Amino acid sequence: MLKKRWIGLLAENEIGTLAKISGLFSGKSYNLNSLAVGTTADETVSRMTISLTSDDQTFEQVKKQLNRSIEVIKVIDFTDIAVHMKELMFIKLLSCTAQDMDKLFHIQSVFGVTIIDYGPDAALLECIQTEEKNNALIALCETLFINRVEIVRGGSVAIEAIRMS
Repeated sequence: MLKKRWIGLLAENEIGTLAKISGLFSGKSYNLNSLAVGTTADETVSRMTISLTSDDQTFEQVKKQLNRSIEVIKVIDFTDIAVHMKELMFIKLLSCTAQDMDKLFHIQSVFGVTIIDYGPDAALLECIQTEEKNNALIALCETLFINRVEIVRGGSVAIEAIRMS
């Protein structure tokens, strides 16, 4: 059965590492839903959060191939563990009326987003939410502001939750 999966990955922060890891997915015809990468407190190490849709067997194969990669330090399967996960998204709304702007202030309070830029007939929202909440916000904006929505999404980043003993 296909389902959405998440992997956390620590890898060497060197030229070509990202290309090699993303190439591993394309070489095996695995499709990535999202990939977010950044350095850690140790500048020689990058942390990646990878999302893909796969069945159990394919997902196990992906993890094994990542673990065999020389550049990979650690693979973390987020499937059955508690994590904190957020996605950065910007929504630009164009050709807004005064009534549209009123709607935006209501959306801002309900969804916990920030209006980071605006003009007489446009606004830019910054959304740092879960993927599901961002999907809901997109659906609402596309309904309220038909053909006037521009969306930019980054991949989700995730970290394991702190477990109390």
